[in-house]
Amino acid sequence: MTRFHVALWRPEIPPNTGNLMRLTVNTGCALHLIRPLGFELDDARMRRAGLDYKEFADVTLHDSFEDFVESVQPRRAFAFSQHATTLYTDVAYEVSDVLLFGRESDGLPSSVLMHPSITEQVRIPIAPGGRSLNLANAAAIGVYEAWRQHGFADVARGSVAP
Repeated sequence: MTRFHVALWRPEIPPNTGNLMRLTVNTGCALHLIRPLGFELDDARMRRAGLDYKEFADVTLHDSFEDFVESVQPRRAFAFSQHATTLYTDVAYEVSDVLLFGRESDGLPSSVLMHPSITEQVRIPIAPGGRSLNLANAAAIGVYEAWRQHGFADVARGSVAP
């Protein structure tokens, strides 16, 4: 069962994507990678970060943002942006929502942020003087909040993550 869709727009750093493969396997989410990618999927750094999770991950490659929207047809999509005013915790997430993250160097462009498929822009707060969070960490924060709101459905109490 796919809980949520995690979408990365043009990711640049292979270990982040490897870490996100682990995250999505362990949280029951689908991972969408929107081209162009800043690396090859067989990059050693991505494999090292993702361990053996690549073979278990539900990963779909999309040639463009429009291709992603056409393929997934999201009912709701939340774009994570440091410039948004709504906090990610102020959203009541629904199963099958899309959590969309931009590339590491400069986030999401306005053409994606303002796309009609985007339900709302949300942000993760950071302390004064901070600039940004690591992509994999930001996605983990968003995914776990969405899953928490659903009572961590399908998890046996007392289970331990690998």
